[in-house]
Amino acid sequence: MKLWLPFAASAGALLAVASFVGAGWDAPPVASEQIGFRGTGMVHHRDVETEAALKAANVAPPAPWEADPSGDKASALYQNVQVLGHLSGDQFNQLMASITEWVAPEAGCNYCHNPENLASDEVYQKVVARRMIQMTQTINVDWKAHVAQTGVTCYTCHRGKAVPAEVWSIDLEPKPAGNMTQNRDGQNVVAKYAGNSSLPQNVLVNYLLDNKPIRVHSTTALPTGKNLTGTKETEATWSLMVHMSESLGVNCMACHNSRAFNDWDQSPPQRVTAWHGIQMARHLNADYMQGLTPIFPANRKGPEGDVLKIGCATCHNGVQKPLYGVSMLKDYVDALVVKGPTGIPNYSTYIPGKTQVLDSAAAPVTQP
Repeated sequence: MKLWLPFAASAGALLAVASFVGAGWDAPPVASEQIGFRGTGMVHHRDVETEAALKAANVAPPAPWEADPSGDKASALYQNVQVLGHLSGDQFNQLMASITEWVAPEAGCNYCHNPENLASDEVYQKVVARRMIQMTQTINVDWKAHVAQTGVTCYTCHRGKAVPAEVWSIDLEPKPAGNMTQNRDGQNVVAKYAGNSSLPQNVLVNYLLDNKPIRVHSTTALPTGKNLTGTKETEATWSLMVHMSESLGVNCMACHNSRAFNDWDQSPPQRVTAWHGIQMARHLNADYMQGLTPIFPANRKGPEGDVLKIGCATCHNGVQKPLYGVSMLKDYVDALVVKGPTGIPNYSTYIPGKTQVLDSAAAPVTQP
């Protein structure tokens, strides 16, 4: 008779109880909101304990002063102003003061400029900042389907840090062992961009840089031969969905109807907004971030040498609407809601200290 079985069962039960009542563990208070028909599971759950920290981390800072749009233009007052030359001198200085606080409050102006020659492009951060201003203008003008009238500023992503806290790059660590286990397809490790799950760890390359379709849901109960996606594609899609869920602090029901995940007509309107967000992230990573690869030093790239890229968390930082939907654009309309010159220099020939003039004939390489 196996007398050890009841003892093992008892020990397991005690351990389970201890994990719930032991020191350092408590059930989080959860606030639930029904967002769909009763009985469909259309409920949004919020961890109340985390909301205070999220609210404190998502406060929009005020403008340093109200800029005067009159007076001489920045292009006449300063040298090498290639994107913001249409601003008045006061508007230009207001934006520069704001960017300093948004991106490098400790380093100050010297983070992007040589203090002996502010017009010089010898500090690589200045070259990057110019391109990022172009990117911000593009988001506010061309991607209203995602950002609406709220828009974005540099602060939306940077939050007082030179490198935004939530960026991503290719991660192949830990390297797999040899022989039959050499290719694990990015699985069975902690996927830090997918909620620390064991789902594929590098799917953001497929969906937020490349143009891989996100379609795995069959429309019939039985196979018809039309849906050729399998387990790999499904798990990759789940990895992206977990990334989006973690980034916005919401569950699946924010964008999907629980009774028909695939049906757009039955989905909440936020699904359309999210679709445009995926398209926007692809565009920004392909047209803006990738092109800056020759500019960034090795310590500002990922472990595999690729540039740090934009994900959903880069702007959202754990809340469904960045900064809880507060717009900062009213103080920077002329600077960030008007597209200036859109040309780009040939970054592959970048030489520190040599000014590169924007090429109006050069067009960004847009994803198909």
